[in-house]
Amino acid sequence: MKNDTWKVSRRSFLAGTASLISAPMVLAASGEKSKPITMANGGGSYQDAQVKAVIEPFTKETGIKVEFVPILELDKVKAMQLTGNVDVDVFLNTVVNTTSGSKLGFWEKLDPALFDLKDLEVPPATDYVTFELAGNCVTWDPKKFGDGRHPKNCAEFFDLQKFPGRRALRGNVLVGTLEIALLADGVAPKDIYPLDLDRAFKSLSRIKSHLVWSATTPQDISLVQSGEVDFGFASNNRVLATTRPGGGTPLAISFEQNIIVADALAILKGAPNKENAMKLLAYYMRPEVQARLFDLLGTIPVSKKASTMLSPEIRKWQPDLNSPNHVMQNNTYWAENFESINRRFQEWRMS
Repeated sequence: MKNDTWKVSRRSFLAGTASLISAPMVLAASGEKSKPITMANGGGSYQDAQVKAVIEPFTKETGIKVEFVPILELDKVKAMQLTGNVDVDVFLNTVVNTTSGSKLGFWEKLDPALFDLKDLEVPPATDYVTFELAGNCVTWDPKKFGDGRHPKNCAEFFDLQKFPGRRALRGNVLVGTLEIALLADGVAPKDIYPLDLDRAFKSLSRIKSHLVWSATTPQDISLVQSGEVDFGFASNNRVLATTRPGGGTPLAISFEQNIIVADALAILKGAPNKENAMKLLAYYMRPEVQARLFDLLGTIPVSKKASTMLSPEIRKWQPDLNSPNHVMQNNTYWAENFESINRRFQEWRMS
């Protein structure tokens, strides 16, 4: 792929600074009473997992408390900074949105010595750190479609003759919809970016009459579970959740070809509790912390060491990030082109 911001092997990020990291630096004592960190988060079970695996142990170790506010959009961040009334410390969102905020100068610079750079699948940017990955995969009901009766990759997902039936794709270009269409049309994963938009829309048009558009992450799953569609695309952790108690109809996924997307952490410029927020970001990236968190969430740790520490059950639900069949979403490309591409995509959907 043509994205040099993802793999440490593709770009050295301030090489040698990893040796500077140490837990005492992250958790240095302060003579003053610690102020609570304010963190924008998504709520629900996702936030609950972070509280259990990250926040409570962090507070126990450092004495620093963390308070939550609803997830922030970039226009809210802009308003805070224009008025000088920044009351949130930590921003958690997709890497695409975080990259957009970086281009607008919204985040504090991060000291790379906070992180063990050699341990990270994705090196930190100058002002944000990718902490979580997820693989969007072909999914189906294994009770309806046994071996050989379901697609395993993007080309097969678009093959209506071999695998007839209705499909679901997300009505959102930021989760890989156009990348899937190009892979289905024979574009090599390494050649996906910049997107050939004409080719992508032509490819999608081939199966448009068989498509149902999912509006949300939960609907990626519910459309397949309900039988409204035969095959869909969903994140590995969401499919894993269907196999657990209360998850509804258990689904299966293929790790043969995935679109890898990511979430990131950043600190708002002018954050009232910047020093402690830096400690929290460093804590999130520790291998043992990542292993605890992703054993609960089922998504993919950025820490290489954490991947080896996951429980055997969770490891079965993790795509191989080294597979050349996968596409790592190019966040810089999307941050620069989202508005124009999304406008064209929505117009195409309505045509």
